Amino acid sequence: MTPAVLLLGAVTAERLAELWLARRNTALLIARGAREFAPGHYPAIVVLHALWLASLWLFGWAHPLNSIWLVIFLVLQVLRVWILMTLGRRWTTRIVVLPGAPLVSNGPYRFLSHPNYFAVIGEIAILPLCLGLPLVALVFSVGNAVILMIRVQSENAALSGLRSRSSSIPPPPRRISDKFAGSLVRASRPSSRTVLRNVYGGPS
Repeated sequence: MTPAVLLLGAVTAERLAELWLARRNTALLIARGAREFAPGHYPAIVVLHALWLASLWLFGWAHPLNSIWLVIFLVLQVLRVWILMTLGRRWTTRIVVLPGAPLVSNGPYRFLSHPNYFAVIGEIAILPLCLGLPLVALVFSVGNAVILMIRVQSENAALSGLRSRSSSIPPPPRRISDKFAGSLVRASRPSSRTVLRNVYGGPS
């Protein structure tokens, strides 16, 4: 058994385990009232990753491993585990939004808005390079870039829609004392246009 076969076997097992975990987490989130957004592009993601892995098995199973690219790939696996541990049961391969749940801002999300996509971009390109398959890395990186553009736009739209619906909820009725205090604050502060001018330097 070649080192390439061992590596590809480990990656295949990892992907199958992630699919199982994603399906379990998705079912749990839906049961809690979460909603899936933009499911139409998800089959394309599955097909891309399946073809990518199949190409690596077909063309790279007997190739020697490049140790430098292998180290980089292993570092990405550490990042992937960090992401999974940070998201916990909120991690899934679909766009599933749980109303009322705050956005995750700890772990790798302190540094990147979409660390999971960063890891996937790296894996799609680097694992073929580990096996000496630069053409496979190029072809699937281009395909992955197209799908991720759709994915990120759909995810951002889903989160923006959730925020806008939350902000459209009318505030509770204000007490007379609240209205009186609010009028005093408005009387003692500059107008919003003046504030914008002071912050951005634009015309009033």
